[in-house]
Amino acid sequence: MSNQLEVRINRTPSSRINEVDFNNLGFGKTFSDHMFIADYADGEWKDFRIVPYGDLTLSPAVSVLHYGQSFFEGLKAYHQADGKIVLFRPYKNAERFNKSAERMCMPELPEDIFVQSIAALVDTDRDWVPKAQGQSLYIRPFMFATDPYLGVKPSDTYKYMVLTGPAGAYYSKPLKVKVETYYSRSCDGGFGFAKAAGNYAGSLLPAMEAVKEGFDQIIWTDSKEHAYIEELGTANLMFVVNGVLMTPSTRDTILKGVTRDTVLALARKWGIPAEERRISVAEIEEGLKSGAVSEAFGVGTAATIASISEISIGGQLYSLPDPANAEFSNRVLTTLNDIRYGLVPDEFEWNIEI
Repeated sequence: MSNQLEVRINRTPSSRINEVDFNNLGFGKTFSDHMFIADYADGEWKDFRIVPYGDLTLSPAVSVLHYGQSFFEGLKAYHQADGKIVLFRPYKNAERFNKSAERMCMPELPEDIFVQSIAALVDTDRDWVPKAQGQSLYIRPFMFATDPYLGVKPSDTYKYMVLTGPAGAYYSKPLKVKVETYYSRSCDGGFGFAKAAGNYAGSLLPAMEAVKEGFDQIIWTDSKEHAYIEELGTANLMFVVNGVLMTPSTRDTILKGVTRDTVLALARKWGIPAEERRISVAEIEEGLKSGAVSEAFGVGTAATIASISEISIGGQLYSLPDPANAEFSNRVLTTLNDIRYGLVPDEFEWNIEI
């Protein structure tokens, strides 16, 4: 890292940690005692501070509310067996954070500031990092425009913030999903590769309609033909087909996931063939019919591995082998947990100690 970030810390006089049931953690509803804030104005980031978690005061004319300049990241901290607290691959998130910023016409944040701001906040609230396996401290860095101006142009001022909260499992069971052939998540030339708030807003209605039909998630397809697989809901998507790990190649419609990169690195280390390319819906359907597709799963920070048990294509429902017996994805999940919780050596040097 570069020079140590100077952070002003205003600690809460009364922690809320005793109000939390750590044996019954959900996702995204419980927040730690503090949050990190920095402001961008006059061409520079300034006023780095940690303050008690609480509401913000904003002008009703603030440009993010009208023109949507907002994006975020997601990563986790883990409590290791020897008591250390680690961040998992934060520099990969920092790299993607700035790619989102560039596409959204927002200022970049130096990677060291990104990582050090998170480290300072996690260290301040280190008692909030759950100790049990299967649990973690979810970390949500985000940036939004703050000019009180209704003209359509990039804002001149921004806030960068970080929230954290203890989290349990994102999904409690394997998923029943449908291949979406009407709605689109992103399009060529768009910003599907960025973690922009608008991407998620546009996904809500299709996801809600899928739930009404009895599905847990959507498999997104390309916007031109709906002929190619892109993502699973809010995660990257992978298949094991005849022993080969396959995942759609990243492009401007597909998020370049950190967990995706991690899984591919493990596959290559284990000598498992891995392909990153365009994958057609027809190819997957044929593989489901023939039994060539042995595993299908989403990969992302929130869930790590989201196993899929059923896929609907054109109204035809296909069942996959029992995910409990999925050799590759279960090996990945076990290995990643062992690395993140400090149970095995971190050969890839993915963990950064707080």
